[in-house]
Amino acid sequence: MSPSAAAGAEDSKALVRRVLREVLVGREDPEGFFVMCLSALGHQETRSQFVSLIQPLSTANSSLHSVLTSIYTEYFLRSTEDDELELAMALSLLEMKDHCMSTPSQESRCRQTGVDRRKNIGLPQGEPCVKVSPPQTARETELEKSTHAYKYNTETPGTSQTVCVSTLSISKQDKLEQGYQKMDERDLNQSEKPKRSKNRRQRRKGPCQQIVGLPCSPSALPPVLLWFRRDLRLCDNPALICSLEFGAPVIPVFIWSPEEEEGPGITVAMGGACKYWLHQALSCFCSSLERIGSHLVFLKANRQGNKFGSSLSTLKELIKETGARTVLANALYEPWLKERDDAVVSSLQKDGVEFRMFHSYCLRDPYSVSTEGVGLRGIGSVSHFMSCCRQNPGSALGVPLDPPVSLPTPVHWPQGVPLDTLGLARMPCRKDGTTIDWAANIRKSWDFSEDGARARLEAFLHDGVYRYDKESGRADAPNTSCLSPYIHFGQLSPRWLLWDAKGARCRPPKFQRKLAWRDLAYWQLTLFPDLPWDSIRPPYKALRWSTDRGHLKAWQQGQTGYPLVDAAMRQLWLTGWMNNYMRHVVASFLIAYLYLPWQEGYRWFQDTLVDADVAIDAMMWQNGGMCGLDHWNFVMHPVDAAMTCDPYGSYVRKWCPELASLPDELIHKPWKCPASMLRRAGVVFGQTYPERIVADLEERRSQSLQDVALVRKEFRQYVDKRSGCDLVPLPPRLVSEALGLSHRDGDVVTAGKQFLLPVITRMEFKHQLEDPEADAASNPYNCCSERICEPQEG
Repeated sequence: MSPSAAAGAEDSKALVRRVLREVLVGREDPEGFFVMCLSALGHQETRSQFVSLIQPLSTANSSLHSVLTSIYTEYFLRSTEDDELELAMALSLLEMKDHCMSTPSQESRCRQTGVDRRKNIGLPQGEPCVKVSPPQTARETELEKSTHAYKYNTETPGTSQTVCVSTLSISKQDKLEQGYQKMDERDLNQSEKPKRSKNRRQRRKGPCQQIVGLPCSPSALPPVLLWFRRDLRLCDNPALICSLEFGAPVIPVFIWSPEEEEGPGITVAMGGACKYWLHQALSCFCSSLERIGSHLVFLKANRQGNKFGSSLSTLKELIKETGARTVLANALYEPWLKERDDAVVSSLQKDGVEFRMFHSYCLRDPYSVSTEGVGLRGIGSVSHFMSCCRQNPGSALGVPLDPPVSLPTPVHWPQGVPLDTLGLARMPCRKDGTTIDWAANIRKSWDFSEDGARARLEAFLHDGVYRYDKESGRADAPNTSCLSPYIHFGQLSPRWLLWDAKGARCRPPKFQRKLAWRDLAYWQLTLFPDLPWDSIRPPYKALRWSTDRGHLKAWQQGQTGYPLVDAAMRQLWLTGWMNNYMRHVVASFLIAYLYLPWQEGYRWFQDTLVDADVAIDAMMWQNGGMCGLDHWNFVMHPVDAAMTCDPYGSYVRKWCPELASLPDELIHKPWKCPASMLRRAGVVFGQTYPERIVADLEERRSQSLQDVALVRKEFRQYVDKRSGCDLVPLPPRLVSEALGLSHRDGDVVTAGKQFLLPVITRMEFKHQLEDPEADAASNPYNCCSERICEPQEG
């Protein structure tokens, strides 16, 4: 061979090694790499040298080595009659199979060595590696080398599930990279090496975060069903990442079953605005999957006779159609959905189908939170909840996972339905047949994609986060993140959000505590499944609420005559959102000044908010309605609050343009404007702007206090004689903890067979109990203030 030819051959090999590194980190697929080898090396050189070129993968990434060997074997066995080559390749594959069968599985290695590697990947620690799946093939045994499977305990006996996270050994990957770097040192200049990102993404890199699947898997393994629910993202999606570990085709599916979403009571779990967001989010997520070579199969839950739709029956039909033997999903925590998922797990496992569930929707699995070592005093507050989490840390949080760059696809896709047939974004029609597009402004206000979520987060961390601690209550400035709908639908994981928030130069604890409030809400919902419709504190169920439907309609439509309240309610209707401070303003007005029951406000929020979350909204409205585990220590006066959140009237002018010409000092109380000023501004009460539906706010507040005092006096068995605190029946899950701990420090009161728990109670209620006829002004603990307890992300 001439020197020039030899140099050319070495250049080709160097190119092959560089591209192989691209395969390893997920920027090139194996089939593309093999085609490139044929082009660069030629047919004969590829046949003779390909096996040695990929040899380092046999120990560092056996799954990828097996795939490349299969592609090589299939190609050359078809194109040559060389029996010797065929025999050599057959022996090579047999040797690999023997190696796989003789290598201890990850489970056995854990048991033999006692090594626990779960700490860095966010999985439960201190538990043995327990397999509950059907018997595995030799191929699956080999995959155990790069997979950790751990027990996931459910509340229902016999429904343990395994969880799995990709963890290619760092030492193997480093060894492979070092080997190729030495082989290619003379050809790869420093300028050609990939540059590391200097932003926060760099800190998210964990062990083997670059995971790639084949565009079309050559494996004969049955496909994996990836069941998406409220986790519509590629980034930091543990179920999605684990699906790649099987080396099998992956079929992403979304099953719509509105009856199962709703649950047993009146939850309004998926109102109109939420359904519209879900429709748009599903469309965007389908496009994201298409960019990595896959797509989302939409299905409507099957109906059996007179029964409601069933996700289980739909999954069983899908398994029968596709031959899948594994289903992966991320957990949901609403009690009725967990009950559904437990039933699905149990039924599929009886059929020999493996089901793996992953925790990612909350930072903490609410079913794992314990009061052990903390007690029950102060339950309902975020401080108590965080103390429980610190005392009983549970599983490690782990590092966010990067998205895959491709997904292996099946040869035959199951038959789905178009997204539109799910009816999520269906608009009403007028009698003349024209459509009422009530979501037009919502559509203009939001980017519904995962990229839109990350863009909002980045914008907030570069600007609004620095004003968040002191000015998040401002309605006239964009000082809040507006991330709540993205978190609700899983387009942004709470772990990703927390990681980025901690990485910002300014680290406001108030913003980070939002995620603790969110986890607290889900913990409360698991303890009190009736939270969305039934008051937790028994006496308050007897409160005398107003039945004035005209007042309710005026509040819903932003026609109360109080500009701040009206502006907020109009913003809600037009955009599906308002910030946290404004949610407290309108909730206080509905409950404290209109005497309307908290359930009416909760249901309206659930129907109109794009981030409508059963757990968060139910907790917030119960606390605001005086009957939750906690009490709001404030009542938001609609005029006084405006001086804080909209001092110049900009917010009111935007959403109530009929008042735009009023001066700053009077725009929040137009009823005090002189008649001449109103004429010049074009304001006519009852015509261009409504009259106030209630005029004497202080009188209304005093009546509200008296009503509370009367029901507490009537139901004294639910009032602690020593502290004056309300007593709440202890939920079954906490009874055992109370028996073991709380009797020692007097946290629990025993009444017959019922265990009653003293809960946080407003001081003004305790004072009012002794003097029910006293008015609000004379109460020394009057809580009319602008302080806020921030239970919802804004």
